[in-house]
Amino acid sequence: MAHLTASVEYGIHGLLALIDADHQPRSARDIASFEGISPTFVSKIFAKLEKAGIVRAAGGVKGGYLLARRPEAISVLALVDAIEGRKPLFECQEIRGRCALFDGKPPDWASRGVCSIHAVMLKAEKAMRDALASETLADISNRLQAKAPPEFGSEAKAWFDQRLAARRKGLLAQPKALAR
Repeated sequence: MAHLTASVEYGIHGLLALIDADHQPRSARDIASFEGISPTFVSKIFAKLEKAGIVRAAGGVKGGYLLARRPEAISVLALVDAIEGRKPLFECQEIRGRCALFDGKPPDWASRGVCSIHAVMLKAEKAMRDALASETLADISNRLQAKAPPEFGSEAKAWFDQRLAARRKGLLAQPKALAR
């Protein structure tokens, strides 16, 4: 969790597009087009989410992704860990033992226990992870629904339904690698 990249934001936006999918898989290409981001990037993110069991893939012309769990059961922390990997926020370099006064041999008091700086960073990381664990995909979706005009959800669903219908008729070509 050293740095949360755009992948997390893109992944969460993409997952929000799956909440109302009603068992109709949505392709990475359609999600990317809807969100205005790179289809290749979305495909890479969704491959990580699939590996983590957050989405499941369905193949074929109607193929794409569906949520593998209810939005209420998907914590933001699980999304971050799936997309970014579980990396520490801070990696202590044990500088405390390098003080010029120690002449290469730090005294016990200087290196005993956890580094004081590292302790602060561990506390910060725990607080961040706890905050991310306390929020779910459903929480974010509910906030979005509260902000958006009432018709936004039905318009978004209709947009995806039109894309799926066009793909079924062969009007939207999709490279096989991006079909999911």
